[in-house]
Amino acid sequence: MHIIDELYWRGLMQDIIPGTKEQLAKESTTCYVGFDPTGPSLHIGSLVPIILLVHMQRAGHTPIALVGGATGMVGDPSGKSQERNLLDEATLNVNLAGIQSQLEKYLNFNTTLTNAAKIVNNYTWFKNFSFLNFIRDVGKYITVNYMMAKDSVKKRLDGDNGMSFTEFTYQLVQGYDFLHLYQNHNCKLQMGGSDQWGNIITGTELIRKKLSGEAFAFTAPLLTKADGGKFGKSEKGNIWLDINKTSAYQFYQYWFNAADADAERYIKIFTFLPITTIGQLIADHKLAPEKRLLQKTLAAQVTTFVHNQEALNQALLTTENLFNGTLTIDVLNNLDGVTNSEIAKLDIVNGTDIISFLATNNIFASKGEAKKALQNNSISINRNKITDASFVINETCLLFNKYILAQHGKKQYYLISVV
Repeated sequence: MHIIDELYWRGLMQDIIPGTKEQLAKESTTCYVGFDPTGPSLHIGSLVPIILLVHMQRAGHTPIALVGGATGMVGDPSGKSQERNLLDEATLNVNLAGIQSQLEKYLNFNTTLTNAAKIVNNYTWFKNFSFLNFIRDVGKYITVNYMMAKDSVKKRLDGDNGMSFTEFTYQLVQGYDFLHLYQNHNCKLQMGGSDQWGNIITGTELIRKKLSGEAFAFTAPLLTKADGGKFGKSEKGNIWLDINKTSAYQFYQYWFNAADADAERYIKIFTFLPITTIGQLIADHKLAPEKRLLQKTLAAQVTTFVHNQEALNQALLTTENLFNGTLTIDVLNNLDGVTNSEIAKLDIVNGTDIISFLATNNIFASKGEAKKALQNNSISINRNKITDASFVINETCLLFNKYILAQHGKKQYYLISVV
């Protein structure tokens, strides 16, 4: 199957420039994706472009990951309702180092390969590019009318906050990235999320007008959840690729708790399982959805890809211990990815009511939220459901004279230690 046909089947294709499929069939093609260094770690929203690069390399093409040291100083307006805070160079360097170390885990950079992956930083070609040279060598090829027609520009101009000149020029900067890679790395294809389409085709237009060259592009759809919630977010915030920011257990649980409709889409998008295997998994899941076969396979595959087998084993162990295992001292001492807090011994000796306990131990932000959760029968202490607002947390609640395991709903655990 042609790589483009497979990407369509997997749900990884939205917009495409005519001729892209033929170009990929004709020769091994260098392609790139840009990554925005707004933080020291990528999150799972970045997995789609990473996976696109992996698919391309597996199909014999050469992937380039561009980290935007220069564009990170400007800020991409695409999909944003207001201008982002600009990052200083020191912060950017920390972010760039973290992102580069993550990308090196997923792509093959072995230089003995004819299609070894590369990482580039656009700051290296922009740092000495003067403003006058830029508007002369780049700006003259793209009209203001063309730039104004982009959805990312029109939405901001129609909004309350407007758009700064800095943001307005972003598409030229990204367009020049493509031009530079085309000239210096023979890169003929750019990929990205569908919100990047306008910026991407500015690059192909610049290559056409300045170099009389032909470049190609395609985008993947932006993901949403079946319930309308934002993909990549949990109640605790972003799901990060850095295991120190999102533990293996939390990462595994995000995928394991996917709705059936989402799991059926995600297993195509986020795993590299063969099409026939995925088809059989979906069929088997529909025969017995209560076994959550799709979710278990999805969570295991993605956790192993992003981290490793050891991380998956730890996530499975923590899951088993929390949901089914005996709460031994070793289990409690080694829980991975569970929110931890501390409570004074005196508070336990004197006793504290359940609502105050929940509101003062990083479980709920207020007593009102804690009371509502209690009324909804979603609170357990040491796996025992608590429904009485007069319940008192005291020494009888301690496990091994040290711990209290609180639970909100089915998924959220909190380990409180007495100090």
